[in-house]
Amino acid sequence: MPGKREDGFEDHLEALQRIVDELEGGEGTLEESLERYLDGVKRVKACRDVLGEVERKVHVLQRDAEGNPAEAPFTEEADED
Repeated sequence: MPGKREDGFEDHLEALQRIVDELEGGEGTLEESLERYLDGVKRVKACRDVLGEVERKVHVLQRDAEGNPAEAPFTEEADED
Protein backbone atom coordinates (compact mmCIF):
# COMPACT_ATOMS: atom_id res chain seq x y z
CA MET A 1 0.00 0.00 0.00
CA PRO A 2 1.69 3.24 -1.12
CA GLY A 3 2.17 6.08 1.36
CA LYS A 4 0.52 9.46 1.09
CA ARG A 5 2.06 11.59 -1.65
CA GLU A 6 3.68 14.81 -0.51
CA ASP A 7 2.19 17.98 -1.92
CA GLY A 8 4.14 19.37 -4.84
CA PHE A 9 4.90 22.97 -5.68
CA GLU A 10 1.69 23.42 -7.68
CA ASP A 11 -0.36 21.87 -4.87
CA HIS A 12 1.07 24.39 -2.43
CA LEU A 13 0.36 27.30 -4.80
CA GLU A 14 -3.26 26.21 -5.26
CA ALA A 15 -3.70 25.85 -1.49
CA LEU A 16 -2.14 29.28 -0.95
CA GLN A 17 -4.61 30.82 -3.39
CA ARG A 18 -7.52 29.19 -1.53
CA ILE A 19 -6.12 30.45 1.79
CA VAL A 20 -5.79 34.01 0.46
CA ASP A 21 -9.34 33.90 -0.94
CA GLU A 22 -10.71 32.62 2.39
CA LEU A 23 -8.82 35.20 4.43
CA GLU A 24 -9.86 38.03 2.12
CA GLY A 25 -13.46 36.83 2.38
CA GLY A 26 -13.34 37.51 6.11
CA GLU A 27 -15.45 34.49 6.97
CA GLY A 28 -14.65 32.25 9.90
CA THR A 29 -13.49 32.89 13.40
CA LEU A 30 -10.26 34.56 14.42
CA GLU A 31 -8.87 31.16 15.44
CA GLU A 32 -9.76 29.65 12.05
CA SER A 33 -8.17 32.59 10.27
CA LEU A 34 -5.02 32.21 12.32
CA GLU A 35 -4.91 28.50 11.55
CA ARG A 36 -5.29 29.19 7.81
CA TYR A 37 -2.60 31.89 7.99
CA LEU A 38 -0.16 29.50 9.71
CA ASP A 39 -0.90 26.85 7.08
CA GLY A 40 -0.11 29.47 4.44
CA VAL A 41 3.20 30.30 6.09
CA LYS A 42 4.16 26.60 6.04
CA ARG A 43 3.20 26.33 2.38
CA VAL A 44 5.24 29.43 1.45
CA LYS A 45 8.25 27.84 3.17
CA ALA A 46 7.65 24.59 1.30
CA CYS A 47 7.53 26.51 -2.01
CA ARG A 48 10.78 28.29 -1.18
CA ASP A 49 12.40 24.97 -0.30
CA VAL A 50 11.30 23.44 -3.61
CA LEU A 51 12.53 26.47 -5.57
CA GLY A 52 15.86 26.36 -3.76
CA GLU A 53 16.28 22.68 -4.60
CA VAL A 54 15.42 23.30 -8.24
CA GLU A 55 17.86 26.19 -8.38
CA ARG A 56 20.64 23.92 -7.10
CA LYS A 57 19.85 21.41 -9.85
CA VAL A 58 19.94 23.89 -12.70
CA HIS A 59 23.17 23.62 -14.62
CA VAL A 60 24.57 25.43 -17.59
CA LEU A 61 26.57 23.62 -20.22
CA GLN A 62 29.93 25.24 -20.79
CA ARG A 63 33.16 24.25 -22.46
CA ASP A 64 36.32 23.35 -20.57
CA ALA A 65 39.85 24.45 -21.53
CA GLU A 66 40.05 21.70 -24.21
CA GLY A 67 36.73 22.73 -25.75
CA ASN A 68 34.81 19.74 -24.40
CA PRO A 69 31.31 20.21 -22.99
CA ALA A 70 31.40 20.61 -19.21
CA GLU A 71 28.62 20.99 -16.69
CA ALA A 72 28.79 23.85 -14.21
CA PRO A 73 26.38 25.12 -11.56
CA PHE A 74 24.06 27.86 -12.74
CA THR A 75 25.08 31.39 -11.80
CA GLU A 76 23.68 34.71 -12.89
CA GLU A 77 27.09 35.57 -14.35
CA ALA A 78 26.93 32.48 -16.60
CA ASP A 79 23.55 33.65 -17.86
CA GLU A 80 25.03 36.98 -18.95
CA ASP A 81 27.69 35.41 -21.22
